[in-house]
Amino acid sequence: MLSIRSYLLTFAHPLVMGIVNVTPDSFACRAGVDERSITDSIISMAESHPDIIDIGGCSTRPGGVVVTEEEEWQRVAKGLAIVRKVYPHIPVSIDTFRATIAARAIEQFSVDMINDVSGLEDAEMLQVLSRARTPYILTHPRSACVAWTASTDVMSELVAFFQTQLDRLHHYGVADVIIDPGLGFGKTVEQNYTILNHLDYLRILDVPVLVGISRKSMLCQPLQIEPSQALNATTTAQTVALMHGADILRVHDVVPAKQTIQIIQQLSAVRRL
Repeated sequence: MLSIRSYLLTFAHPLVMGIVNVTPDSFACRAGVDERSITDSIISMAESHPDIIDIGGCSTRPGGVVVTEEEEWQRVAKGLAIVRKVYPHIPVSIDTFRATIAARAIEQFSVDMINDVSGLEDAEMLQVLSRARTPYILTHPRSACVAWTASTDVMSELVAFFQTQLDRLHHYGVADVIIDPGLGFGKTVEQNYTILNHLDYLRILDVPVLVGISRKSMLCQPLQIEPSQALNATTTAQTVALMHGADILRVHDVVPAKQTIQIIQQLSAVRRL
């Protein structure tokens, strides 16, 4: 369970986090940066009934342009204002690696979750989280994979990283933490599939696990397709993730993900008979 505002977000079944990238250069989700485009994207996303909406204003894809802090804030502030006005009851996450952006989002829009792809590289993030007690998504970042080789024990490295960072977070009083193995962030295709195939190994950490695999290059490269063509591959990979214990799917396509969860639940119900 996670403490979200005045209620608890439970994991009785896997949750779906819908992606709204308020950027002009997202590889698979272009909300745009004008108010009309952002509104349309948020309405479209909300009407598919995600459990959480994740809003980001700075591209973190390979080769993406890292915008200034103020540009990122102007983008995400538009998105947060719209979703809070139109859909105030949907939990909202902000996708940012900057502690200052996280702090402003908490203070001005009471965001429910911080999704940080840097894995706590901004040390000030600990102070922000300590003050606000906002749930935090801890991602295994590109920087932690620099020394990896073909012989690296990927799962042991992931567990060691997460355990170290979880200890830091707990020291600062941050109790509500979700971990994300960072599929696609600095890993080879083979390493990504190793993680996906052994995802249940992360259960040893006793925290919820988020998987963001939607339309990523680890799917597109082997099939030689573009992200726009990768829905079937995404659904297949998400099925594997769910069967290995994923608690949250971070997705561009909410309805297929929710249907996948329903089928896995049906299968689990039959197994219990």
